Amino acid sequence: MSKTALVEAIAADAGLTKADAARAVDAFVAAVTKSLAKGDNVTLVGFGTFKASKRAARKGINPQTGAAVDIPARVAATFKAGSKLKDALN
Repeated sequence: MSKTALVEAIAADAGLTKADAARAVDAFVAAVTKSLAKGDNVTLVGFGTFKASKRAARKGINPQTGAAVDIPARVAATFKAGSKLKDALN
């Protein structure tokens, strides 16, 4: 589902205009991004948890040349599905 399709679905389900739904989606994404940048988790009970996890630096191999490559440490966003979301998918 694209952002446009998500905005249309939210607008239809919540009785909002597409512009209001787009602002709501943008505000949600911004709030989650800010929280993860601060190191906080975002938990939506039943839906899931967004979390910032630290990845250590490591060695990798370039598959084309076979040369060793240094992969730097970074912080990655992860999502773990909640029980209601898991149940809805089965």
